[in-house]
Amino acid sequence: MSDIRNIVILTGAGISAESGLRTFRAEDGLWEDHPVEEVATPEGFARNPDLVQRFYDERRAGILAAHPNAAHEALGRLDAEWSGELLIVTQNIDDLHERGGARRVLHMHGEGLSVWCQSCDARHRWTGTLRDSPSCPACGEVAMRPDIVWFGEMPYRMPEIFAAIARADMFVSIGTSGAVYPAAGFVQEANLAGARTLELNLEESLGSRNFDETRLGEASELVPAWIEEVLG
Repeated sequence: MSDIRNIVILTGAGISAESGLRTFRAEDGLWEDHPVEEVATPEGFARNPDLVQRFYDERRAGILAAHPNAAHEALGRLDAEWSGELLIVTQNIDDLHERGGARRVLHMHGEGLSVWCQSCDARHRWTGTLRDSPSCPACGEVAMRPDIVWFGEMPYRMPEIFAAIARADMFVSIGTSGAVYPAAGFVQEANLAGARTLELNLEESLGSRNFDETRLGEASELVPAWIEEVLG
């Protein structure tokens, strides 16, 4: 690992599943309760804002009740001790990476503990409900929605992500299904950049064939072991 200086890590729902947060696509996943079109599109929000606000109020409460697991804490250790470039790109809307100690984190799909005012474009940390239509602390308008990237919307900070992958010596994917683009295509970008690629997952993903190596098992076991290799 002595030739590795710049690392990009992609994390998905699998890394937080061991903290009790439900994934979206598993047999008991959140999309089994609600069709995607109802709760994760701008059109669904326009049709039934109360349903969407209630759905994300529940997600917010779940995030606040969850705790980082050993995988989050290991990535926090990596962030603290790694002297090269590091970017943890997460598809997750929880804050468990940050509570696990990581600081170099980018939430490409938004954050569950953030709200976005459609009137003044301000974003605010939010731990309560949106069902009672609170006004924006910045402008006073009643125009706040979850700060979440819905289907049909552009993920956040994509130029920054692609620039980091282009500089990466190593790309690691943790707990992802390989089903959601553009994140599912990051490994191909890393391959084009000549980076070493590693997948850590509970089972093979749709993109496993694109990685140099895949290790299967629980994130709370695989991630600390890999980080011990990197830092050791």
